[in-house]
Amino acid sequence: MALTFDYKVRDRGGNLVQGQLEGDSLSLVVSKLREMGYMPIAVTPKTKVDVRKEITIPFLSNRVKLAETAVATRQLATMVDSGLSVVRSLSILTSQVENKELARVFGEVKLDVERGSSLSAACAKHPKVFSRLFVTMVQAGEAGGTLEKVLMDLAKTMEKQAVLIRTVRSAMTYPAIVVSVMVIIFLALLVFIVPVFKKLFSSLHATLPAPTLALIGISNIILSPWSVLLVAIIIGAVVALRKWIKTEDGRAKWDAFKLKPPVFGPLMHKVSLARFTGTFSSLIQSGVPIMEALDIVTDTAGNVVVGRVLQEAKLGVRDGRSLADSLKGHEDVMPQLVIQMIEVGEQTGALDAMLGKVSEFYDGEVETTVNNLTSLLEPMLTVIMGAGVGVMVISMYLPMFDYIKHIPQS
Repeated sequence: MALTFDYKVRDRGGNLVQGQLEGDSLSLVVSKLREMGYMPIAVTPKTKVDVRKEITIPFLSNRVKLAETAVATRQLATMVDSGLSVVRSLSILTSQVENKELARVFGEVKLDVERGSSLSAACAKHPKVFSRLFVTMVQAGEAGGTLEKVLMDLAKTMEKQAVLIRTVRSAMTYPAIVVSVMVIIFLALLVFIVPVFKKLFSSLHATLPAPTLALIGISNIILSPWSVLLVAIIIGAVVALRKWIKTEDGRAKWDAFKLKPPVFGPLMHKVSLARFTGTFSSLIQSGVPIMEALDIVTDTAGNVVVGRVLQEAKLGVRDGRSLADSLKGHEDVMPQLVIQMIEVGEQTGALDAMLGKVSEFYDGEVETTVNNLTSLLEPMLTVIMGAGVGVMVISMYLPMFDYIKHIPQS
């Protein structure tokens, strides 16, 4: 079944030409345009209802997930390893990828490679999809003639990172949902139920106990015009905090704070160590020089505190010291296990293998911590929610009990 494609091309005179053309696939349409003497700039499939043009959701329509890039990279590695050319592999990949944005990016990469660009240089034009780690490893694979192996290693690395992200998010999702439900229930009680009881107590002229008075006071604050100002202040504080975190000083202090809370602090620390060791192992295994590898993992560690330790270690390596020696003195951030494994790897010439083992260890530690955390939080949050609702209900009924108790006396 022929599809319709929108295209932008330049003719032999350099003029921009736009139009539509039918073809069985994107690669065939591009080939046909070239045969017509045009230089394709952009070719995109057009459906009967162009949803991408009709509905555009900011921050969502152009989003490419790490897991999607990992799957596509694994497919590319498999095709290149099977003997297909990079251009042919990219052409097939472009037609198979379900994510429209990722398909568009691979299409542009294919066009750049066809024009004579290297795969790494073509990928470097799309930093939102292909990280510096991706580009550097592909560049090393191209230089060493091991592109298919490097692509497969990249796929494995990204898949591990995607699993790590999902694992951490799963630990945060349940508490977030329960807390949200608690807030909604409490607000509903304070806005709709408490005012009804307040009117009832006023008609009975009952003496209200302290818990009931406190609950009515909170309800009055929420229902008053000042609550709008309070909400505005909270939203403003959140926005200001997010902007501050994006600054260099704010990010450093926020990352340092994330390592301090009990349970969640050690979890964030293990996640950062798993990312650092896994990425570093992949880079060394791909033949990337250690100084460049350290420069990359400094940016991809996911925590400024860990990144600064790695940056200091890089200076030590530059001065002729071993990496293990350069990391000593930072045991509060870089555990002895990591330093000792790096030292053994440097002595045996198997640094990438040792780093890989450390990465696997911390991946397991993260998974175990998340499972334990989830098992602990589920009953705890359920009890807290039940206790909170119970306290509110009892506070509302205390005056009723007191009133009923005095009925016989009257």
